[in-house]
Amino acid sequence: MDFNELRRHADELRFIPQEPVRWLAPKELARTAVKVGLAAVFAGYSDKREIQGALEAGLLRAPLADPGAEEIWIDFVADLGDGFEATASVASALGADRLACDGPGSLPRGSLLVLGGDQVYPVASATAYEDRMKGPYRAALPSAPNEPLMVALPGNHDWYDGLTAFLRMFAQESEIGGWQTRQTRSYFAVELPQRWWLVGLDSQLGTYFDDPQRRYFETHFAPRLRPGDSVIVCSAEPTWVRSGERPDAFNSLHWFDRNIVRSRFDRTTREREETGASIRLWLTGDKHHYARYAERLPDDGAGADDALPPDPRRRQMVTCGLGGAFLSSTHRLPKALPLPPATSRMRRKDHPPTAFALAQHTYPDAVESRSLARAIAKPWSRHWLPRRNPGFAVLAGAVQMVLVLIASAAFALAEGRHHPVGALRSAGADDLLGLLCTSAALFVLPFVIGWWRGLLRERRPRAPSGPVVAVLFQAAVAVAALSVTVAIARSIPSSWNGFAFLGILLVVAAVIGASLGSQLFALWVLWTDRGLVAEWQMSGQSIDDHKGFLRMHLARDGTLTLYPLALDGTCRNWELNDVADDEGVWKRPVPKPAPTVRLIEDPVVIARHGQG
Repeated sequence: MDFNELRRHADELRFIPQEPVRWLAPKELARTAVKVGLAAVFAGYSDKREIQGALEAGLLRAPLADPGAEEIWIDFVADLGDGFEATASVASALGADRLACDGPGSLPRGSLLVLGGDQVYPVASATAYEDRMKGPYRAALPSAPNEPLMVALPGNHDWYDGLTAFLRMFAQESEIGGWQTRQTRSYFAVELPQRWWLVGLDSQLGTYFDDPQRRYFETHFAPRLRPGDSVIVCSAEPTWVRSGERPDAFNSLHWFDRNIVRSRFDRTTREREETGASIRLWLTGDKHHYARYAERLPDDGAGADDALPPDPRRRQMVTCGLGGAFLSSTHRLPKALPLPPATSRMRRKDHPPTAFALAQHTYPDAVESRSLARAIAKPWSRHWLPRRNPGFAVLAGAVQMVLVLIASAAFALAEGRHHPVGALRSAGADDLLGLLCTSAALFVLPFVIGWWRGLLRERRPRAPSGPVVAVLFQAAVAVAALSVTVAIARSIPSSWNGFAFLGILLVVAAVIGASLGSQLFALWVLWTDRGLVAEWQMSGQSIDDHKGFLRMHLARDGTLTLYPLALDGTCRNWELNDVADDEGVWKRPVPKPAPTVRLIEDPVVIARHGQG
């Protein structure tokens, strides 16, 4: 059965399958804006991480598949609670006992599942978690004999309700299907075999580490570190990628590395001492793609290529946010990262900075990423902006109706008439030509001013700012709608009253605005090369294929191997199977056929700290 038929069985499923979020729909834009504002208030005045200091907390221990085993399989997935088909396809792959994959062969399910942030979209609530995350994951793994552990760290969307729903879902030691939750706070430390540790950090919408969190890691984690220990750090966003535009973005993670992992404060001697431990892997989501940065080693040489050869000694930084949300682009990722940047205001930092280089393989790759981004402005594509976000076309039409009324009033004043309708009905070819010429001059003027100011200040021309261009585009659409109406007016009988003509004017404005206005907005989004607007190129399409996750194997010899796995297509066909538990009989959706995975790149091997 397809998605629509599946929704009719919501009572039997015990959750309601959801469509992907349409991020440029007016309703979502308004609701998300309100929640972001409220989250900022919560972050400033009601930080629940401070309250968490009263909760009991300690180290977690990862369960092993077999008693006495000295190895473990770990799964990492992030940005997962969006549309049902994408989320459930990934969850089904995670819940399978084994996954067939060319190259490494059969990969067993992880004994530890790490959720890397943004477990629900667009904003956190109890209902959203039930329908978008818990329902699909409980169906993917209703029960498991070895009780795999699930840990989660919050992303910005989990924070939009002040972390209330997140703590109720993941910090009450309850079950989500066969997965067990054991954390009691929004951060955690998990002891792994072979002197490895996995740490989850909550940096509260990209700000700082609160005092209870700092004390937790100073008390429960840092004293246990020994020389040669290796650490995996999970954070909610890849701040290292943003360090080029925001030099202080990486400061929190670098502080944690210097002051918790590599050294610790001895409260007895009141001095800092070296631990001899090292962070070997940074993991994050937030950006809905796969990208890996590898550390440059001293023997790479100054002239080494960006694509560094495999070497287990290299530390790695991996972004893997393919759990279910819309696909993100990769073609704008920086090729090299000095961390922390020399321009960082951090007082105590590593000098010289550590250099990281972008690996050759990303998902999607740069060529496909550019091609997918352009689809938002292709009317023949199923991902065209108004086709993917019908509400946006309605909004664009409504905006154009207002702009056309304003433009018609201005036209009447220019013609010395008091009634816009009368001015438009009596306008001749010369009047229409004058309107077009005046509008063209006003359209070009901001570009001329921008170029001239750029020549004076920077000795090179500059285009107007992005918002100015967006407004100019919509003003041009309004003039086009007005011109079409004037042309139509000649064929309208003079016996028609002004209200009929006004109705025609508004209809023309709405139709042209919904189509041409949306298209010019899509072209503006495509033209913008940075910032939030550039991210709309992909979020506006809500691409629900191209998903994946990271499976890791910690071997007996202490090496960690990363298997980045991709699901190129999500499941569109489902069947219902009966499940009996303590609460009765319910039905779980099972993908038909089962999702298939492939490696995004060859497995990446990371040696334990101190090993060659």
